[in-house]
Amino acid sequence: MTEIDLQTKSDLIDTALALADAARGPTLAHFRADGLAADNKDAAGFDPVTAADREAEQAMRAVLAAQRPDDAILGEEYGHQPGSSGLTWVLDPVDGTRAFLSGTPTWGVLIAVGGEEGPVLGVIDQPFIGERFVGGFGEAWSEGPRGRSTLATRPPRGLDEAILFTTFPEVGSDAERAAFHDLAGRVRLTRYGLDCYAYALVAAGQVDLVVEAGLQAYDIQGPMAVIEAAGGIVTDWRGGPAKDGGRVLAAANPQIHAAALAVLSRAE
Repeated sequence: MTEIDLQTKSDLIDTALALADAARGPTLAHFRADGLAADNKDAAGFDPVTAADREAEQAMRAVLAAQRPDDAILGEEYGHQPGSSGLTWVLDPVDGTRAFLSGTPTWGVLIAVGGEEGPVLGVIDQPFIGERFVGGFGEAWSEGPRGRSTLATRPPRGLDEAILFTTFPEVGSDAERAAFHDLAGRVRLTRYGLDCYAYALVAAGQVDLVVEAGLQAYDIQGPMAVIEAAGGIVTDWRGGPAKDGGRVLAAANPQIHAAALAVLSRAE
């Protein structure tokens, strides 16, 4: 991908914010609504999808068709749409659909844009709380009930002082689960269940580590861009690229990342 000029950067930020705005209506219309139904996308387990997921992605795709028609799109619900610009928008209309169904406001709308190298701009939006986390092009900020503030990750500390999050206690395979719980046994506090909101807390300087496995590109690219712009680091469990998902380690700084990586990299 060629260098992005200032005007294009401004346009991408404006478009990303417009996408987040567009997704708020459909998601809020269904959140905590009576009779909300979910289809199951996984016959072997439970991978729910609701009308909110589908309508929010449709609304975001409509914005892109009007404002950035030459860009490609990769969305969780409607797949890949090719483009000619070299840029791809990666969309997860409701990350944390289980939380959405449960009425807990820890789900979010995830938006990223970038090229083959990965995302250059990301958004984590929580419509019900009214919090938005944005990061890219050397800037990271949040907007919410307390107004706008700059995002910055936590400074270095030992694992024995760290806060660790993951969505499910049963992380990935047996080997992945063992590696995670080895790490969990070394930190001060381990918490579960926040989906994408945990990544927002890394960017906001509240949490040191998020560790997950089995992710898709649309699960991580938005959070990755926000965390990296706020001073953190996001890789796979061996220190390689995480833009395509899989095993993901998000850390507040290189030092805590290295300490966690030394434990997780033992997983087969």
